[in-house]
Amino acid sequence: MEPIAKNIMVSRFHTISHSATVAEAVRAFKEAGGPGEKRRVFGMMVVDEQGNLIGMLSMYDILLLLRPKHIHIWADMSDIDISGIIDTVCERARSVKVEDIMTTELITVSPDTHLFAILDIMLRKHVRRLPVIDNGKIVGIVYISDLFYFLYDKLAGDGL
Repeated sequence: MEPIAKNIMVSRFHTISHSATVAEAVRAFKEAGGPGEKRRVFGMMVVDEQGNLIGMLSMYDILLLLRPKHIHIWADMSDIDISGIIDTVCERARSVKVEDIMTTELITVSPDTHLFAILDIMLRKHVRRLPVIDNGKIVGIVYISDLFYFLYDKLAGDGL
């Protein structure tokens, strides 16, 4: 098998609309990685009304939204009442639109991108998934875990 994106990409992928809310996105993550699925889903490609890729949404984006802005000083403030803060923060976040927190600086690869080029991008840019685009259309996604297990099979081969 040639070591290129199209040979390890997942062609059954999940997308979410830019106009979805964070609550809808979290439900979509859960449903996409639910019973019968091979993997949990921690990120999705964000698309516009025509199905064009316009962003990425990951659990990291959602966690950044939830993290209180001044949490770094809480240890020094004994008079803060933080009971109920998780419920309050989650309630506020539910209606935020995906387009308001998604990553818009997209990094994509083509189906013929070599796996070492993909590995380099993932490690340098600290990304765990890369959309695969062919002629402007989404055709798949490469997950860092699939790249690892492709290399794992090579590493675990005879002679090692």
